[in-house]
Amino acid sequence: MDIKLTKENFIGPWAGLPVAWSEDDQFDEAVYRSDVEKCCGLGIPGIYSGGTTGEFYATEFDEFTAITKATIETCRKHATPVMIGVSSTYTGGAIKRAEFAASAGAQAIQVALPFWMEVHDTEVVKFFKDVARAAPGLSLSIYETTRAKRVLTLDEHRKIKEAIPNYLMVKANADTIGTTPEGCRGLTDLGINVFVDEGTHWPELGPHGACGCCSAFVYYNPKLVLSMWEDLKKKDWPAVTSGSERIKTVYGFIFKEFANKGYLDSALDRFGGIAGGVLKTSLHCRRPYPSLRPEDVVKLRKWYAENTPWMLDNLPAITGNS
Repeated sequence: MDIKLTKENFIGPWAGLPVAWSEDDQFDEAVYRSDVEKCCGLGIPGIYSGGTTGEFYATEFDEFTAITKATIETCRKHATPVMIGVSSTYTGGAIKRAEFAASAGAQAIQVALPFWMEVHDTEVVKFFKDVARAAPGLSLSIYETTRAKRVLTLDEHRKIKEAIPNYLMVKANADTIGTTPEGCRGLTDLGINVFVDEGTHWPELGPHGACGCCSAFVYYNPKLVLSMWEDLKKKDWPAVTSGSERIKTVYGFIFKEFANKGYLDSALDRFGGIAGGVLKTSLHCRRPYPSLRPEDVVKLRKWYAENTPWMLDNLPAITGNS
C-alpha cells in the first residue's frame, strides 16, 4: 500500500482507538485487530494509535511495537492510512518510537511536547526536528495539549513548519491556539491542517479552516460523525451545528455521570465505543487509572434508549441493553 498523506488528504475524522487489554493486563491483539478492522470497514478516513485514549503513557516499548504492527497491518488490508503517536517524556523515547513507526509502514507520526517538565523555549523547535528526522518522509502531526505545561504560539508553529515541511496537522485541544478562530485561520494559512473536537468546535471553526478531528465519537456513532464530515466539506454549517448539538447531549450525560467521578479519557472512550456496539475492546484501563464496569455500560444504553435512541443504531437485536 502506497499512501502519501498531503495537506489535501490528511483530513477528516480519524479514529483514536483504545488498546484492548486482557484481565491480566496483556495486549489482546485479536480483539484490538477486530476493532481496527471494524473502523476501517466503516469508512473512517484514518486510524491512529498511541494517543491519550491509546494510553501511550502506560505502554512499554515492546507493547508499543506490537500495537503499532497490529494497527498498520490491519489498516493496510483496507488501504486506510495510519498515524502512530510517539509521545514520550524525553526526546530519545520519542525518536525510538518514531523510528519504529516509520520502519513498520505508518503514514504519519504524532507527537506532543514532553510533559513531565516544561520544555524551554530554546528547545521547542529542536525537539520536533529531532523527532521528525527519525521518521523521514512521514507526515508530522503535533498533539497540542495543556498537559504539556505550555502551548505553542503561532510564531512557534511557523518556525516548526519552516524547519519541517512535512508538518501537516495539529491536533488542537482546549486552550491552545488552534481552538480560536484567529489561531485556526493563522495555522491554516501556514499550510497546517487543524483538527479540533467535532462536538465542540467544528461549527465554530470549520468556517476558519478546521478540517478534521482525532475522534472517539466516530466509533461511538460512526453514522453521525461521518455525516457531519460530509456536511463540513459542503460547508453546510447548520447541519454541522445540528450534529454537534447531538454530540453535546450525549457527552453532557457521560461527563455528568462518569467523568465527574474520576474516569478519564481512555476509560470514557472505550466505554462509549462498547456501549454503542462498535468496539469489542475491554473496559480495562491500566492502573492507577480507573476503569468503568459492565453495569455502567447497561446504564448508558438504558439512557440512550430513553433519550437518544439513535445512539443504539449499531446494536441490532440487543436494544434491550443487555
